[in-house]
Amino acid sequence: MFLQVALRAAHNLTNDLMIATAADHKSMVEQIQALSNRCEYIVLDAPPRIAEMTRAMLMLCDVIIIPVGATSAELWASADLLETITEVTNKRPQLEYRLLWNKYRTSTRSAKKLSHEVELEAPTLQTKLGLRVSYSDSLANGLSVTEWHDKKAKQELTKLTNEIIKILRS
Repeated sequence: MFLQVALRAAHNLTNDLMIATAADHKSMVEQIQALSNRCEYIVLDAPPRIAEMTRAMLMLCDVIIIPVGATSAELWASADLLETITEVTNKRPQLEYRLLWNKYRTSTRSAKKLSHEVELEAPTLQTKLGLRVSYSDSLANGLSVTEWHDKKAKQELTKLTNEIIKILRS
């Protein structure tokens, strides 16, 4: 499994993007060390079920964003990761983590009920990413959603970016 390490310089969050890959946690650490002086933000992206890689990421990062869909099944699937994060926060109490609602439909009662219940269990971001075709369409065209024509998706992503930066700076 490969890990993508996406780096963005602080002055331009949409256009100055570098991507590096790492096949294991050792090469991930090497990549981060080599690139950390060149970038203000480093975003690590990997599936939550790679135990060794995930643990290494948790020990290196400042903020963890856990995307979850507004269904009981998706929340259940992230339970192991939340347990691992709880273990790591015992060693690193400064580590911040937040759930990010993805494919969220504000019009459904079940999503609202589920999000209320989860907010009692784990901290969540205020920003919610809606169920939008533009996220997959922009990716399929090799673009960021900020380069796509969907204004609401752009607003969501901008709001999310600003919220994460605010957490990092606090």
